[in-house]
Amino acid sequence: MNASRIALVTGANQGLGRALVEGLAARMDPEDLVLLTGRNPERVTDAAREAGLLPGTRARVAGRVLDVTDTDAMARLADELRARYGGVDIVVSNAVARLLPEESQAERADEFIDVSNSATHAVLRSFGPVLRPGGRLLVVASSLGTLGHLAPRLHHLFDGASLDQVEYAVESWRSAVHDKTAQEAGWPVWLNVPSKVAQVAAVRAVAAERRAHDLATGTLIAAVCPGMVDTATSRPWFSDHGAARSPARAAEAVLDLILAEHVDPALYGELVRFGKALPWHDGTPLVEQDRMLTP
Repeated sequence: MNASRIALVTGANQGLGRALVEGLAARMDPEDLVLLTGRNPERVTDAAREAGLLPGTRARVAGRVLDVTDTDAMARLADELRARYGGVDIVVSNAVARLLPEESQAERADEFIDVSNSATHAVLRSFGPVLRPGGRLLVVASSLGTLGHLAPRLHHLFDGASLDQVEYAVESWRSAVHDKTAQEAGWPVWLNVPSKVAQVAAVRAVAAERRAHDLATGTLIAAVCPGMVDTATSRPWFSDHGAARSPARAAEAVLDLILAEHVDPALYGELVRFGKALPWHDGTPLVEQDRMLTP
């Protein structure tokens, strides 16, 4: 089976991930292939079939079971795509663990960090090397991913860090949560803040090493903020969803970034929201959110 371009989206059974699959399938060519991935075989099969049958679908859509917390499985899939197709053209790391406001942040830390952060590291390590020239590798984060949302005493852990150093910082944070020393060390109670900062830092680390070569070949690695998206994951956290976009609407700016003919150097390695880079050092610690979550 031959394909012109290969796209892969993680966490794509529903919400933004599924909207990205559907948008890619509508805007790519008939000889292209979009891989919709998720952990549940039945849901993956159903979602891929439904996406492939939507009016306006052009590219082929195939389901692929992938647990993003299984780093070996990620590496095997990357190797398979390299062997079968010579690599991959579009990778969107979108998987996230659902967390409710009434749940203990500390008790859910391992799952949250594994799905959001360890998986981001694995995507960058596994799919970065098989990304074909002119490709796109995006990590879905949020506007909370700028460094200023962390206490200043934590900035050195992520500012200018290598991927190994980011991973070490994430594991140090995880250990502090388990040891109940995280707040004393300056970590926010709300897991989403250090998680998003670490995701963006990981992207920046890999991009710093690849920048010259990638820009010369029209390749983009970046983090992306889709804005507030009305999904089952986000809905419990906000009382007013008036500004929230549907997954399909939120996917539009991300798809425009993916499918842009040229790469804007100002966006390379950055956190991009609606086509503009958010300054890495912007933001302030979300003290009020932490008060709400502290027992």
